[in-house]
Amino acid sequence: MLKSLMKITDKICNTLGHLSSVLFLLLLANVVYDVVMRYVFNDVSIAMQELEWHLFAAVFLFGVPFAVKTHGHVRVDIFYERFSPKVQSIIDILGVLFWLMPFSLLVAWYGIDFAYQAYDIGETSGDPGGLPYRWIIKATIPVSFLFIAISGIGLILHSLERLTREGAR
Repeated sequence: MLKSLMKITDKICNTLGHLSSVLFLLLLANVVYDVVMRYVFNDVSIAMQELEWHLFAAVFLFGVPFAVKTHGHVRVDIFYERFSPKVQSIIDILGVLFWLMPFSLLVAWYGIDFAYQAYDIGETSGDPGGLPYRWIIKATIPVSFLFIAISGIGLILHSLERLTREGAR
């Protein structure tokens, strides 16, 4: 059961990592387009400029669960790396339970209302020619933080596996 749950969380995090990579390539193409249009054709598109920050937000928000899975997230490595695998696992479990999980679930919970309000009032860009449907990018906040919580569950499962493996030695 533990192995199958780990496979599911790993699959979700890997898929989000791939999605983040594709979104980054789209962001890169969008920036190149904006630069060429501005400096070669002396033309700008507000919608394309807004799309840049929408894509950047999505790259970041969907990339975090993958970073948690691959241990690429921020932590004080100067201390963490010196600890034994057993202590590292305990730190990971406690970090997820007392920081990552409460924070990500809190942001996901309040993010639902944030996105719903944008949908309910039909929020669009404040700039003429900007992007409509602002609720779409706002909806990525609760969704991505739910995925961050799922990646935290995966980190707990991997840490428990490492603890049992270390304990068997």
